[in-house]
Amino acid sequence: MRKAGLGQWIKRVALTLLLLLAMLGLALWFFLRGSLAQLDGRLTVPSLSGSVNIARDGQGIPTISGADRKDVAYATGFAHAQDRYFQMDLLRRVAAGELAELFGPRALPVDKEHRLHRFRARAEAVLQAMPAGDRELLARYAAGVNDGVNSLGTRPFEYALIRVSPRTWSEADSLLVIWAMYFDLQGGQEARELARGWLKEHATPEQLAVLLPESTQWDAPLDAASVPAPDAPFPDQAPAWWGRATAKESARIAGLAGADGGSAAELRGMVGSNNWAVAGSRSQDGGAIVADDMHLGLQLPHIWYRAVLMVPDGHGATRRVAGVTLPGVPLVVAGSNGHVAWGFTNSYGDYADLVTLETDPAQPGKLRTPAGWESPAVHEEIILVKDAAAEKFTVRETSLGPVREVAGRSYAVHWVAHAREAVSLAAGRLEMATTLDDALAVANRSGLPAQNFVAGDSKGNIGWTIAGPLPRRAQPGLASTFPLAGETQAAGWQGLLAPEAYPAVRNPASGQLSTANSRLLMGADAAKLGDGGFDLGARAHQVRDSVAALGAKTNEKGVYSVALDDRALFLAGWRERALAALDEQAVAAGGANSAQRAAARELLSKNWSGHASVDSAGYRIARGFMWSMYELLYGGASAEMGKLADKADMAAASARWPVVVARLLDEQPAGWLPPQYASWKDLQLAAIDRTVAAMTKEGKPLATATWGERNTQDIAHPIASAAPALRRWLSAPGDQMPGDSHMPRVAGRKFGQSERMVVSPGKEEQGIFNMPGGQSGHPLSPYFLAGHADWVSGKATPFLPGPAQHMLTFVKVVN
Repeated sequence: MRKAGLGQWIKRVALTLLLLLAMLGLALWFFLRGSLAQLDGRLTVPSLSGSVNIARDGQGIPTISGADRKDVAYATGFAHAQDRYFQMDLLRRVAAGELAELFGPRALPVDKEHRLHRFRARAEAVLQAMPAGDRELLARYAAGVNDGVNSLGTRPFEYALIRVSPRTWSEADSLLVIWAMYFDLQGGQEARELARGWLKEHATPEQLAVLLPESTQWDAPLDAASVPAPDAPFPDQAPAWWGRATAKESARIAGLAGADGGSAAELRGMVGSNNWAVAGSRSQDGGAIVADDMHLGLQLPHIWYRAVLMVPDGHGATRRVAGVTLPGVPLVVAGSNGHVAWGFTNSYGDYADLVTLETDPAQPGKLRTPAGWESPAVHEEIILVKDAAAEKFTVRETSLGPVREVAGRSYAVHWVAHAREAVSLAAGRLEMATTLDDALAVANRSGLPAQNFVAGDSKGNIGWTIAGPLPRRAQPGLASTFPLAGETQAAGWQGLLAPEAYPAVRNPASGQLSTANSRLLMGADAAKLGDGGFDLGARAHQVRDSVAALGAKTNEKGVYSVALDDRALFLAGWRERALAALDEQAVAAGGANSAQRAAARELLSKNWSGHASVDSAGYRIARGFMWSMYELLYGGASAEMGKLADKADMAAASARWPVVVARLLDEQPAGWLPPQYASWKDLQLAAIDRTVAAMTKEGKPLATATWGERNTQDIAHPIASAAPALRRWLSAPGDQMPGDSHMPRVAGRKFGQSERMVVSPGKEEQGIFNMPGGQSGHPLSPYFLAGHADWVSGKATPFLPGPAQHMLTFVKVVN
């Protein structure tokens, strides 16, 4: 009886525990559901001018309609906050250096790096100087954001996981979101300056002429049909660091997974965006067709938020503005307004300098800039830290910018982002642009990180210019952007270029325009941009030629096809070099590597489709061969540059290094062969052996180490690192992706085409659009990952939302 009674108690305890777990799970479920966006209903808002509607389609894409532009801004803020508040919070905190308040001491290094620029203080100053109408728009947007997050049944789930309450949104926060994009799009320029400065100190001018070519035959500028290959003669000797490293560094290079794609340099080499336009003379309907696929890091929720804003045009009619918005800002970033369509790519001009500062014990506290001695302003910044004491951070600021200390030297960070004109809502005037010329004029006056702006209008005109502030620079280039200690030299730029002086191209005879982060100009106007890290140009070359191949007349589907072009035109030359090195003699003499060399030769010959295909091991070998050459020749130097800044290496100094190495392998100058190799062929075989070893390091057969196995997506919500048990619910599927850098279809594990847009203004119903991630950042939302599979497959889906399935209405309180 006692045993039976004990058994009954055990059952009761077990059932009680199960019931408690079920109740806990149910409570968690209801808590999570409480932070889902409100899709339907009627809300009263005292501050509205009239009613405004948010109509959502089956993928959660809102069409926001109102008779007053400020009311539309309010509703946009409401929708952004309900779907993406945590994302918005991260963006403003990244810019302001306030992440440690959420994530504790581990975020302090990033906060200190960014707090140096004091963007929150700059945001408050810019806000006060803004036109009254823009301030009112930001105020109404902020009111919508705060009402949106406060209307949720529970706080956004991310804050519950990290045990923090969300902070109120302010008008200045929207400006910080724009500054966050400066870090994303121009934040690598300091590391580039340091890397190039190191090279300047460790190479002769003749060696630098070879190592840092200003252009290559792969470039596709708008003002030249072709560009000659670099031809600076190789000096008799390479720099002392060439192909050499310490024993420790050699061991690191030998074991580095980066031979096959894990090196930091290679991951940073995933840059860019593409955009292109076809004039009405080449479109079937006579209007311009604009395409845009901006490349950015990929995570959940996605950076862009699709929306259609129905706004009053000031003449009694309504203008439909469709495209993508950036949560935190009340504007459409890229899209079409029915008259003009536009898109962006990062311009990679030279927008930041590190200006050498000198000290003198006889003048304590003072620094000498090129203009003379001055006493820097001193700012005490307080960084709040979750679960720890706040930290004081001192910022010294000169007339040229804040002071950065690197390797015992002091530099002023002279960055366009510090200018008052760096951020504004001027780009919002694109909503009312009616002609191409209207759009180009707005672009030149916009406050955003300088971008290649490509636009087209309903009359068939197309054009390019720069959107965002440009420095007024007299002499861009290595010598002027990085003065060494002790050199007397003026700061690299003074003030901003007048909008009327911006370079522009209108209606070229070819009937097409395209940009892809590489050199855009070869003529006199090139000096207005400088080179702040142009991409190699192979992708731009392929985009240009692919658009040309569309023929005399094309349509949206034809224009869209360019975005999915994954032909490995640039890597083909590296495959040929690898095959030439892997001859019968090399295979026979390979010793322990003979079998793998034979397998590599077989795969390069027969498992090569000419594309970055997921099933191609041959593509992966050719690619790894190129990057192994990088490590063997530049690895030691990159390690030294990396001591100056995390992102400083040879790839940061010049994205054109593959052309330099290819030229070396073709010309084989004796003084540039690293002494540890008996011949150039031995060097290439060492790179191939290293690549194969990395691809088979887990004992897998080489043939199974396909490009898709390497290029498998790893897209997750940033909060997943804080809650790894929830990662499977906070991640996108691990799809194998075709495409790579140096081709239009850029695809990496956590980087790629953040959207694909093709639209002819006035014919938006025929447009095409897809993007990863979906509208909502909430894993229980039906819009979490909605549309993601179409983006993965490249399916051409409509540019405009579908029929409305939900309606949320805001009405003014009437007394």
